[in-house]
Order: sequence, then structure tokens, then C-alpha cells
Amino acid sequence: MPMPPPPDLAGLSLADIARLAAERRLPPVDQWHPDRSGDSEMRIAADGSWYHQGDRIDRPEMVRLFATILRREADGSHVLVTPAERLAIAVDDAAFVAVELKSEGEGPARRLAFRLNTGDLVIAGPEHALTVVERADGPHPYLHVRGGLQALIARPLFYELAEIAIAEDHAPAGVWSDGAFFTLEPAA
Repeated sequence: MPMPPPPDLAGLSLADIARLAAERRLPPVDQWHPDRSGDSEMRIAADGSWYHQGDRIDRPEMVRLFATILRREADGSHVLVTPAERLAIAVDDAAFVAVELKSEGEGPARRLAFRLNTGDLVIAGPEHALTVVERADGPHPYLHVRGGLQALIARPLFYELAEIAIAEDHAPAGVWSDGAFFTLEPAA
């Protein structure tokens, strides 16, 4: 069955986005523990591009399909898992990239919806926390997606979040989403 194209956030309300996110049915990868394992010879680059044996996977439908069977293991590694096999996949930074942001409301009533490079929709909140990690090249903001999988928040979106934080003048600087407050300052 072909994967549907990703939705455009601009034409959706946050209620529509929440409904679409809730309706998304993913395979129960956390329940699959096959004996057969190996290497997928795949890699997710820091910019969210997927590669197989060094060649970029240019079909968005394939990337979206593979993303549905992606799992993060307890040791921090990533695998593609089916009931029959578990294949290692290299991930340079985060499994996903948040590429679009939609905000509704203000202060504690604000809700922030993100579209990932795979088309998935995630509303930041208690189950989908925002965190910032300081690295030598500056802050790296992340959104928890599912089961330990993270999305790197694209730099332009981080600037949008910073503008919201500055306008709302929170101390520490941060943003509200779905009833939870997230600091934009790097974790210590």
C-alpha cells in the first residue's frame, strides 16, 4: 500500500493535526524481538537524508515506510525491525528532522505542532518533550518523537521558538506547548 504524501501544516488547524497524529497507526516494533539480526547497510545523515550502501534514497515513500519500522534500542543504537529480523542502521545525529512548525495560542494555552521530514506530525507536550543539548558548534534542539527516537529541530524552527520565548518573556527562556513548559536553554 503506497504511503500518503505528508500533510501541509499551513492548511490544518491544531485540532486537525492532533487528530491526524492520533490516527497514525505504526507497527508494534517495540513488541518484535526476532532472533535474526544483521546490518541494513543504511544510514540516516544529520540532515535527515537516508542512504543505502552510500547511495541516497530519493523516494520519499520509501523513507516514510522505513521510518515506520525504526526503533531505538536501550543502548542508544537504532534498528529497522520486522517480526522476522532486526537490522542495524547508522544514525549520524537524530532519526528525524523537524522541518515545519505551527503554533496556536499563547503562554500555557499554546500548542506547537511539528511536521517531520518523514511527514509525521508531532505535537510537543508531556509525551513529546523539547530539549536542547549544547555542543561545540552551538545548541542542538530536539523533539521526542516516540520510543526514544528524536527529531533534530531545524535551525529556522529553533529561531521561531526563540522568538516566541522572547515575546513571552519567560525566565528561563522557553515555550509552552500542550500544558508543558520547555526551556530553550541547554541542559547542564
